[in-house]
Amino acid sequence: MSSENDATGAAAADELDDSSVWDVVVVGAGPAGASAAYAAAVAGRRVLLLEKAELPRYKTCGGGIIGPSRDSLPPGFELPLQDRVHAVTFSLGGRMARTRRSRRMLFGLINRPEFDAQLVQHAEKAGAVVRTGVAVSRVEQHGPGVPDRRTVAVVLAPAGEGKESEERVLARAVVGADGSASRIGAHVGVKLDQVDLGLEWEIPVPETVAEDWAGRVLIDWGPLPGSYGWVFPKGRTLTVGVISARGEGAATKRYLEDFVARLGLAGFEPSVSSGHLTRCRSDDSPLSRGRVLVCGDAAGLLEPWTREGISFALRSGRLAGEWAVRIAEAHDAVDARRQALNYAFAIKAGLGVEMAVGRRMLALFERRPGLLHAVLTGFRPAWTAFADITRGTTTLAGLVRTRPLARRALDLLEGRRG
Repeated sequence: MSSENDATGAAAADELDDSSVWDVVVVGAGPAGASAAYAAAVAGRRVLLLEKAELPRYKTCGGGIIGPSRDSLPPGFELPLQDRVHAVTFSLGGRMARTRRSRRMLFGLINRPEFDAQLVQHAEKAGAVVRTGVAVSRVEQHGPGVPDRRTVAVVLAPAGEGKESEERVLARAVVGADGSASRIGAHVGVKLDQVDLGLEWEIPVPETVAEDWAGRVLIDWGPLPGSYGWVFPKGRTLTVGVISARGEGAATKRYLEDFVARLGLAGFEPSVSSGHLTRCRSDDSPLSRGRVLVCGDAAGLLEPWTREGISFALRSGRLAGEWAVRIAEAHDAVDARRQALNYAFAIKAGLGVEMAVGRRMLALFERRPGLLHAVLTGFRPAWTAFADITRGTTTLAGLVRTRPLARRALDLLEGRRG
């Protein structure tokens, strides 16, 4: 019976017009999706990138581009920097503020609409086809709408007046990069162990105020466990935000309002007020199902302590695009599964290790924010390590792995209770 089914499937595959099947379909055109589409297109595959919004579109995000993000960009990518950061002011609930400075740039600041749109343009130049204004309702890997075992159906929700029927797009491999509330992530079965709420205002300010912030950011360790606030200058606009664990919505909102007032910015009307949930995957969360991979926020990939996600999106997106090409070339389920496992191994061996150290840092920060503040502002090697991480000469995991002093310091700090 199985041989008969195999023969039927092979016959269906032969009858299927290859021109109607994309090698790789990527869902979501943020940094993860655009990177995946670019990587697959550069490999010479037929790639379709789907995005429900029209580009450019606003995204709640501080917009800090650290070294790992910069190093993951396509060749020839020119960062649309709004400012170059050479100084960081750290404060603890608005108190004990101290500014550390560097002659060399620490990291850059961008506006996400411009940055994301430029990434998509690079994917298009590499050969990817982009469709915006289309929402994906689900993916199907078996059933009457799937012509053979090597094909995935991406089902698009009806769009436009008078359109009631669904559209199916066929692919040999699918990459889900559709954000933290991902439909593709739900299909894969992504599991989460940390969800945080970020609130952010974009505040236009007079030139005299903007000049005071130029080249300097503020990081404030907040009143709620694991919370912090930030000010990122971008020309005549300050991006001001806070983040803390989900479930503390009212307290998080008060923190933002108090933070803005304390900074003397309450008199300026925000041009944008937004919120966003960030989600971190659990260690045993899957990264694939059949011929479908997830990356970036859709996979719950971000650094748990700082909730930095852009570098995780760019790096995981590139890997997803590369392995989606291999899955598209797989002729049976066994080979497709092997390639999906290789993708998961690559993610866990790199980004997964960084996330594990980030969880340790978050636990320490939740318990002893004052101690962490004192170390960062008063212990020069700690500031040097911070600068090295932001510039990309090392990572948080690399620091703990290769520098015995850093490893011993973290072990010691974790051992201190109270």
